[in-house]
Amino acid sequence: MDVKISDAVKYIGVDDKTIDLFESQYVVPEGVSYNSYLILDEKVALMDTVDARCMDEWENKLTQALGGRTPDYLVISHLEPDHAGSIGRVLELFPDITLVGNAKTFAMLPQFFAVAPEIKMHTVAEGDTLSLGVHTLSFFMAPMVHWPEVMVTYESSEKILFSADGFGKFGALDAEDAEGWACEARRYYFNIVGKYGAPVQALLKKAATLDIQTICPLHGPILNENLGYYIGLYDTWSSYKPENTGVLVAYASIHGNTAKVAEKFAELLRARGVEKVVVSDLAREDMAEVIEDAFRYDRMVVAGASYDGGVFPCMQDFLHHLQAKAYQNRTVGVIENGSWAPCAAKTMKEILETMKNVSVVEPTVTIRSTMKDADLASLEALADAIAGA
Repeated sequence: MDVKISDAVKYIGVDDKTIDLFESQYVVPEGVSYNSYLILDEKVALMDTVDARCMDEWENKLTQALGGRTPDYLVISHLEPDHAGSIGRVLELFPDITLVGNAKTFAMLPQFFAVAPEIKMHTVAEGDTLSLGVHTLSFFMAPMVHWPEVMVTYESSEKILFSADGFGKFGALDAEDAEGWACEARRYYFNIVGKYGAPVQALLKKAATLDIQTICPLHGPILNENLGYYIGLYDTWSSYKPENTGVLVAYASIHGNTAKVAEKFAELLRARGVEKVVVSDLAREDMAEVIEDAFRYDRMVVAGASYDGGVFPCMQDFLHHLQAKAYQNRTVGVIENGSWAPCAAKTMKEILETMKNVSVVEPTVTIRSTMKDADLASLEALADAIAGA
């Protein structure tokens, strides 16, 4: 896909539409882009590389964009292999190139590549600058967004922020995204960066001091309009505030009985005026999408079947994912099902209690095998509590 940034700043990224699982865990039906950029000035700076999966295509684009010139610098924003996977090839093609990174970058680099003693390395720290001629690069450290060596780069003449994994999203650039930027950006953020809200907040404070007109991330489209919208979403997400008012009802059902309870409970919520209710089957739906919705809405209800003295494994997996991603500041209701010794609620609550500012409302609803008329009163009481929260 032909992406235009400016006469001097070239997009040389590639789309990967053959990958099945990003990071071997996230489904990407529309693929993913690996973004790389080239700044042509008196000096030439290459801004990151791409995953080795797409190295040949990227090398062709790089060669064409260089037009016979040789890059002076390779700026390494992030060492994760989907961005740094072609550094070795760059060193083969341009042995005199200078690698630009921070102290943590170069401490980690030998873990990925054999670093020969003749390789040129230029270490930068917070606020350091590098002149290319008309273009000047300034470097800002972004540790744990989402690796410790991450840094972002600001180019002052064209007011471009090269934001590393920040503001990234799933999806190839030539894939039409009918749901808009936020949907897949949200799924990307909460599942990959979500644990690191405080470091993202720190980076946003640094970004607020810069005059940014374009954001160039390492995944997803270049952003150059309505930047306040994207930055505002990142502020909401990284401060763990609900983005929308609504309820996620996530259920784990073995034989379908707990599923029926979850669907009935959703009906009760809608009857009480809750406009947005999302019902998700944890055994079948994309876990990353359900996690996205858990963070998106201000309330959640978990309905789980008892299993082996605990809760059905997909529910336990879901709650552990939320725990790992620092789920917080939400109201949660609990429904359990059990045929002879209901124990799902105890297990779910034990995990929820480890999360910051998660309020578990009463009553806890217990279903014995199948939903009966006698269960309706407790379901309605929980629906009242959730709808009024």
